[in-house]
Amino acid sequence: MANSKILIVEDDRTLLEALKYRMSKEGYTVYTAVDGVQALEVARAEKPDLIILDIMLPNLDGLEVCRILRKRGMNVPILMLTAKAEEIDRVVGLELGADDYITKPFSVRELLARVRASLRRVEMMQRGASEQMLAFGDLAIDLSRHQVSLSGSVVNLSPKEFELLAFLARNRGRAIGRDTLLEKIWGYDFEGDTRTVDVHIRWLREKLEPDPASPRRILTVRGVGYKFED
Repeated sequence: MANSKILIVEDDRTLLEALKYRMSKEGYTVYTAVDGVQALEVARAEKPDLIILDIMLPNLDGLEVCRILRKRGMNVPILMLTAKAEEIDRVVGLELGADDYITKPFSVRELLARVRASLRRVEMMQRGASEQMLAFGDLAIDLSRHQVSLSGSVVNLSPKEFELLAFLARNRGRAIGRDTLLEKIWGYDFEGDTRTVDVHIRWLREKLEPDPASPRRILTVRGVGYKFED
């Protein structure tokens, strides 16, 4: 998806210009923002296909930007940049709807690989579904539109939440290991561990289960991982 639109949000103008140059050379249409408020404005106006978002931003930090974007229903991949290596920042970012994480300093080649992988997974999900709709009682998963509805109301999911739910639903009744889910949904090169899966499962339960503490659809299989029950 070389013609995709990418928004880069970074207050280090030297790094911002370097990333913009490389992304443009790859064929992407690139938009930029240097603070959180400007990021929200550009995202609303240009509707990018992917957002590269620094955490440490003036006016509004990247975590808050991510939260607001997800609340607005913007479900494009968000790749967060951070100089912080603490696990808490990573977990908070994932809980707010980030799809991937890369810690500074990083190589531009690695960042490009993450961008391509994220866009490729979205494209494959959009065109590769043999079933267009999965229905389980009051839960409907529209694979062609990347949309989930519960009792007729649309549920806002991040791209990774949708991919995870769709993968589990396609393999309903089958216990899937955390390592398998991490590989299939995030890819081999994801800079995280299986707790990433647990965070997204918890987030899905909070959005889809009547009682997240006693889930009926997204079940834990002890010693293995998770499974989806119809």
